[in-house]
Amino acid sequence: MLETGDNAPEFELHNQHGETVRRSDFDDRVVVYFYPRAGTDGCTTEAREFEAAREEFEDRGVEIVGISDDSVADLEAFAEEESLGFDLLSDPEGEVATLYESYGEKRMFGNTFDGVFRNTYVIGPDGTIEAVYEDVSVDGHAEDVLESLADRQVAPEK
Repeated sequence: MLETGDNAPEFELHNQHGETVRRSDFDDRVVVYFYPRAGTDGCTTEAREFEAAREEFEDRGVEIVGISDDSVADLEAFAEEESLGFDLLSDPEGEVATLYESYGEKRMFGNTFDGVFRNTYVIGPDGTIEAVYEDVSVDGHAEDVLESLADRQVAPEK
């Protein structure tokens, strides 16, 4: 797992609108959360919670980005259905998730497959990792991240 203080790996992925998004595009802090599959119960709950808290994140100068191995078309449908106002990025081969140690072998219902792990990173304006959340539980996760930002008195860069 990447750790606090590590340099966040650069990425370049397409969002739900087919636009290219790079980690280095963000001037403010950014929450990068990895999730397994758009439209599933857990991932929908997590996305809804981040959307519900989005304005509070933005007030603190923090942007939100979700990354999964879903296609751009699937992300577009998911974002539209859930009225998400933040970018969802398509990492179809799990290359970026691998850089963030958030992709690998999983087991479900007796099957083994490669997939995205539910991890979250807070990346500072200078590109360093400020917080790491590994194998998160979706219920209340967005609020936990928001509270930790408040506890550390994270404010927008001036």
